[in-house]
Amino acid sequence: MEQLVQNLKDGNMTLLEVPFPALGKGQVLVRNHYSLISAGTEGKTVRDARMGYLGKARARQNEVKKVIQSVRTLGLKQTYQMVMNRLEAPSSLGYSCAGSVIAVADDVQHIQVGDLVACGGSGAVHAEVVVVPVNLCALIDQSVPLQLAAFTTVGAIALQGIRQADLRLGENCVVIGLGLVGQLTLQLLRASGVNAIGIDLEEGQVELAKKCGFQYSFNRNNPQLEQAVLHLTGGYGSDSVIITAATTSDDPINLAGTLCRRKGKVVMVGAVSPDFERKNFYQKELDLRMSSSYGPGRYDASYEEDGIDYPYAYVRWTEQRNMQAFADLLKQNAIQPQLLLTHTFRFEEAKTAYQLILDRTETFAGIVLAYDIDKELKQTIVLKNVSAPAQKVVAGMIGAGSFGQNFLLPAIQGKVYLKGVATARPNNARNVANKFSFEYCTGNADEIIEDDTVNTLFIATRHDTHAEFVLKGLEKGRNIFVEKPLCLHESELNEIIHKFDSGTSRLMCGFNRRFAPLVVQLKSTLNSAIPVAINYRINAGNIPSGHWIHERNTGGGRIIGEVCHFIDLCAFLSNSTIRSVAAFALQDAQGHQDTVVISLSMQNGSVASISYFSNGNKSEEKEFIEVYNGGLIARIHDFTELHILSPKRQVIKSMQDKGHKQSLAAFIDAIANGKATPIPENELFNSMRATFGVLDSVTANGEVISIQS
Repeated sequence: MEQLVQNLKDGNMTLLEVPFPALGKGQVLVRNHYSLISAGTEGKTVRDARMGYLGKARARQNEVKKVIQSVRTLGLKQTYQMVMNRLEAPSSLGYSCAGSVIAVADDVQHIQVGDLVACGGSGAVHAEVVVVPVNLCALIDQSVPLQLAAFTTVGAIALQGIRQADLRLGENCVVIGLGLVGQLTLQLLRASGVNAIGIDLEEGQVELAKKCGFQYSFNRNNPQLEQAVLHLTGGYGSDSVIITAATTSDDPINLAGTLCRRKGKVVMVGAVSPDFERKNFYQKELDLRMSSSYGPGRYDASYEEDGIDYPYAYVRWTEQRNMQAFADLLKQNAIQPQLLLTHTFRFEEAKTAYQLILDRTETFAGIVLAYDIDKELKQTIVLKNVSAPAQKVVAGMIGAGSFGQNFLLPAIQGKVYLKGVATARPNNARNVANKFSFEYCTGNADEIIEDDTVNTLFIATRHDTHAEFVLKGLEKGRNIFVEKPLCLHESELNEIIHKFDSGTSRLMCGFNRRFAPLVVQLKSTLNSAIPVAINYRINAGNIPSGHWIHERNTGGGRIIGEVCHFIDLCAFLSNSTIRSVAAFALQDAQGHQDTVVISLSMQNGSVASISYFSNGNKSEEKEFIEVYNGGLIARIHDFTELHILSPKRQVIKSMQDKGHKQSLAAFIDAIANGKATPIPENELFNSMRATFGVLDSVTANGEVISIQS
């Protein structure tokens, strides 16, 4: 199948042949019939992508700060590679489409194959096939043309703005900005019995509104504008003003303050400057409100990704219910988006459609892409055919996000034969396959696992899928390298151990720190006959509450998701497995237990203290390791400096190296040359059990938890 993508480096746009997207839990696979271009949002995205590097830097100053910090820790070369990986990746466009359902996940109940749906969100891109969560789908009646149903997501944005305005039948509302969202807002207001007045800077948009029946539409530069609005509202001013314009100017919000009546409401839907003159807002006691996209649920991972709906009685209008309400209005012919459909292009002509938006040579509003629904589509993309790979390790890659592309794949490229790659996002799958010379790409991870020519799996997906893919790989006898954590629940760990013990696979988790050059050098100086004492401090920094890592059944939380790293390193440095753990956590305002102090007791008598702090300052180094051993003191500062005092002081400096390349090289060498797995499986399983023990101890208020060897 094909998907419309653009390159962030130069803004180049193309139709890219990609595999079908992966169908996950709570999701629906849809064959697009039509998709709508959001001229405002997508036009800005395309313009930004076509800026030079200086323009991009000015537009993304926060990203520039991150790059500067990365240079300080990782060095210029690796930082440059990471930045270019990001800029050269094909980025998807679009967020509003409509089509027919061709597959549903097992847990989806109310949508079936063959249903017609309108789709929204980041998955509803301009592509022949898309995958979207059920909470971002609205059922479309057979009587509604799908060309109009493609307006649904943008219509939900307009509808949410009206809900924020809290208008009543017979009241007045001014809409500033008559692009597509503004035009739909006018129609929805009329359908609600509200008197609508439109304003725009462009005469073409004003005339379009008038053609749609909104005779009281005015050019912003009309000198009689304020008097006209005052006259139309009985001399009081508008009950509400909805701003759907997109501009850096403060004129829309100041105009809203002028046109609004006392105690009225101003609602910001579009991206406009929030700076305003105080006078009108103060004297009239105006209520300034923000409208968040399609409505409640937007940007909430538990709602959009996990499918957890808000209670109907308490959140009447979620984003999905707004979408469905718009779809129902289409069925009732209460609104007429066809009046706004100014252009329809074949999907193959998408570049022409965007050029129209950029050039602004003619008036436009609704621009729709039409797809060939009779075209035969390929689910998997084969890039080359090789009969007998030269390398002994034939690899399949499952998941290839930023970590996979920046650290994992560069380390294994050339050392293994890269057979197939599977990622959830089809444009990413194709990009990775091209960049690293995979034989094929797919959105179906099972296709990689079932490929009998693949003897080794590299898994770098989200944490909640690790156990599933590891178990499937062990069942097929594959060697497996999985990014940490190995799994999210102890019951999964028990399943993995049982499956591993009954097979012949090699299994390794991405506990790379034990392979870091400074760690290896430190350990070589230790006297293994004498127990060690370790103090390990991690200045982890805060992660926002809505991040997926905090979801217990998705990311596992930060203790499982990251602290497992540090537990394993302490066990490695002590040259022993862990016997018991005890832990106390500081609970933050969001209920997260991301600041935790852990005590480890080892089988050989060694002890370790791990202080994992999320409430510090990122200007300080992230990791500090201190080891005491029979008169020797060794300290590692953020994997850039090793200080050894025994009895003379020795200082070794390097660029930050946390051992990613070395761990992968050791794993590949073990498979190719029949050696033991670099991390003995009993140590791997012990580190994971100790991690689960930390959670148990925190829950039990510091109770000492014994760890099974």
